[in-house]
Amino acid sequence: QVQLVESGGGSVQAGGSLKLSCAVSGYTSRPYCMGWFRQAPGKEREGVAHIYLGGGTTYIASSVKGRFTISQDNAKNTLHLHMNTLKPEDTAKYYCAADFTIRSYCSTRGDEYEYWGQGTQVTVSS
Repeated sequence: QVQLVESGGGSVQAGGSLKLSCAVSGYTSRPYCMGWFRQAPGKEREGVAHIYLGGGTTYIASSVKGRFTISQDNAKNTLHLHMNTLKPEDTAKYYCAADFTIRSYCSTRGDEYEYWGQGTQVTVSS
């Protein structure tokens, strides 16, 4: 059974950094896409970043471009989200997601992803 477990969330002051990790296990063939999403109270879920594991192409949402990067550690089956220059508006619960559908590109839509972690809270204070 596929499992995604996020870690690395916490509370930081504006301008600080955090690194989120997502450990993936239980699969027989690797996912094609993995992504990070976030949802703040009262707001819609937002796709923050994703990576196409078939070729390494990455996507970063405009709201975090220049501050966040996504990376993978194949040896450890782990996905990372490096978050720098954090702002209070980055406060949200962050989720890792995986899509095992055979595809040539990744979607920014959360409903295209089949498996989700339980999320990790990120709180940025001003």
